[in-house]
Amino acid sequence: MGALMVIFSLQTKQRRKRTDSVEDELELSAVRHRPEALEQLEAQTRFSRKELQILYRGFKNECPSGVVNEDTFKEIYAQFFPQGDASTYAHFLFNAFDTDHNDSVSFEDFVMGLSILLRGTVQEKLNWAFNLYDINKDGYITKEEMFDIIKSIYDMMGKCTYPTLKEETPRQHVEIFFQKMDKNRDGVVTIDEFIDCCQNDENIMRSMQLFENVI
Repeated sequence: MGALMVIFSLQTKQRRKRTDSVEDELELSAVRHRPEALEQLEAQTRFSRKELQILYRGFKNECPSGVVNEDTFKEIYAQFFPQGDASTYAHFLFNAFDTDHNDSVSFEDFVMGLSILLRGTVQEKLNWAFNLYDINKDGYITKEEMFDIIKSIYDMMGKCTYPTLKEETPRQHVEIFFQKMDKNRDGVVTIDEFIDCCQNDENIMRSMQLFENVI
């Protein structure tokens, strides 16, 4: 189970118990963001109503306003990766969840992304991963963008990596991955190149799934 899922689940169990009624779950008169009805989210995601209720309790306990900003997002990740520096990866991940680019992640944003990452098809997961690596959202991944993401993951894992990584390791991995992906040698990777390469290369597919383990 990923970091966000664990945090929200643990906090839900530790906080005071409440009833499971939909009315109770959507009682948000004191907050400024009101989520969509659970029925709609159930239809749009691969989560059951019960799972959405559990996720919502944890989300609301952590983010009483109904939305999470980037600073809070970074604090959540710092709790789970104290051995490294999670701030840069959390920044990139926050931007991937913030699909409407309003500098906040709502419960809807959160569960839509989580549904893809945990229960989406391979195609859906790769589309989401491409969006993560495409930092400036121009429809292409550059070598530097790929390096920034992969290095941020290594920075976050810190001393947990074994054997201990050399400083040049992330750059070496990026050189190998990028050369395989950039088939027409134009200096950028398109979404078609990215998906085709990931689906046809087990080593790259396994490496690209690294980010899933730290969600």
